[in-house]
Amino acid sequence: MRYDLVIFDNDGVLVDSEPISNRLLAGYLTELGHPTSYEDSVRDYMGSAMHRVHDLVLERTGRRLPEDFDEVFHARVFAAFERELRPVPGVTDVLEKLAADGVPYCVASSGSHERIRVGHRTTGLDRWFTDERIFSSEDVGRGKPAPDLFLYAAERMGVAPGRCVVVEDSPLGVQAAVAAGMDVYGFTAMTPPERLEGAGRLFADMGELAGLLV
Repeated sequence: MRYDLVIFDNDGVLVDSEPISNRLLAGYLTELGHPTSYEDSVRDYMGSAMHRVHDLVLERTGRRLPEDFDEVFHARVFAAFERELRPVPGVTDVLEKLAADGVPYCVASSGSHERIRVGHRTTGLDRWFTDERIFSSEDVGRGKPAPDLFLYAAERMGVAPGRCVVVEDSPLGVQAAVAAGMDVYGFTAMTPPERLEGAGRLFADMGELAGLLV
């Protein structure tokens, strides 16, 4: 194993949540008078913390989103997760291999702790991620593309940044990993490869990942 720690993004890498959340985000923003297509949401917000949604809407329109925006949005997302969410195909095999080989791993997500845990409970991935393996942008204040979250996760796991690899599917996440001085593998199942510029390796099938890590 060439790395001492594998850091997974969550949405779109561990759980197949990006189509659900971006569909709902686009719909809610449009409902509030900010016309947004699914493609717009993926382009502008995929992989980011919620503060980016507020910041971009304010920057573009001069209007603030409602104070309860996050609460309403997450309620809709969690309800949809209960009905639709699945683990990313092949990811449980990767986690089983890492656990069997004794390779440390964790998740570092722009999503809230609640969102991460709801998704993991719904998909059964909670068996792989105890509390000490879960890190959220809530822990650091600045979400991706800032490197803070990945650096915090590495510090808490006791591994130097240069010995970490990040598995990401968003441009913001790739930027954050590069800024943290970590290798990054770009998962292209949903993101065009050219949008993950900076990733050291690209792969489209999660089943390929275990072989790439050795």
